[in-house]
Amino acid sequence: MAPSHVLKCCQKVLAWVPVAFIALVVAWSYYAYVVELCVFTISSTAEKVVYLVVFHLSFVMFVWSYGKTIFTSPATPSNEFCLSKADKEQYEKEERPESQQEILRRAAKDLPIYTTTASRAIRYCDRCQLIKPDRCHHCSACDICVLKMDHHCPWVNNCVGFSNYKFFLLFLMYSLLYCLFVAATVLQYFIKFWTNELPDTHAKFHVLFLFFVAAMFFISILSLFSYHCWLVGKNRSTIETFRAPTFRNGPDKNGFSLGCSKNLREVFGDEKKYWLLPIFTSLGDGCTFPTRLVIMDPEQLAVSSQNEPAKSSVANQSFPTRPLSESQNRLLAGDCQWVETGPEEENVKSGAKKHIIVSLES
Repeated sequence: MAPSHVLKCCQKVLAWVPVAFIALVVAWSYYAYVVELCVFTISSTAEKVVYLVVFHLSFVMFVWSYGKTIFTSPATPSNEFCLSKADKEQYEKEERPESQQEILRRAAKDLPIYTTTASRAIRYCDRCQLIKPDRCHHCSACDICVLKMDHHCPWVNNCVGFSNYKFFLLFLMYSLLYCLFVAATVLQYFIKFWTNELPDTHAKFHVLFLFFVAAMFFISILSLFSYHCWLVGKNRSTIETFRAPTFRNGPDKNGFSLGCSKNLREVFGDEKKYWLLPIFTSLGDGCTFPTRLVIMDPEQLAVSSQNEPAKSSVANQSFPTRPLSESQNRLLAGDCQWVETGPEEENVKSGAKKHIIVSLES
């Protein structure tokens, strides 16, 4: 049996096969369009120039965004989410899950996390030995925890997550435009070759096949791009679509949604002039995300649990509470409204702790 490191090397090499296939198809499409179509088939000089200019613009943006998606390393949690040496040793010695969870709760009490497992436990990765931030998941293919992981894509041989999700969306968009432009401009010559209006030359095969390939990829990419546009509008990842994140009040598939316009800004950034360029402009650090949920003080939670015995089992499950100030960023700066349950404003100034609600665009 081959050593494990040899098998891993083989897996790494084979993982690049889909990327190599796409690269070969793109390289052939460039040759077929520029040389066989524009040089040897099209007779009009003006038509050649217009086609070549638009083609190269779409080609450069497509290759640029594809390269950024492939070679941008997935973002991983910062060191603050790793257990200390003492906590790690104590965690490994404990055999009871309850004791292990107590260690994790103690370590995570000051961490900016909202979500837990479905059983109200702290989300911990035994492989990476760290507490998972919100929306972070472990990728078995990359063998790391990826911030805001969406999925592992074999066509880019990389995890699509916080660091390259914008690049992935632009890659889909520009590949869609590239295929649409190629198919639309090749169509008339495809028909002429098909009906024998043009003489049989070595360009005939390339032109005919180029139209079929462009049309096929356009149809397949269109559904994927439409799906991810819907995800961006809802501020969800592919993982969260199938398994809703669990907050203090239970699973909520819309827990991170701030409204369509703000969801777009969270991925593409504040400055619209950079939206169509494959440069990183996403907001935040990937470890914390603003939510539309009610933020309640722990003491208020205790009072609520006494007033509502039916919900006491949920309220008594302790997990980290993030202060409101840590959840604010540019998305929330102009929209936060503080609503106090107390009748006197002076109580706020004197430091009284009250029920705080963040009102956001829904």
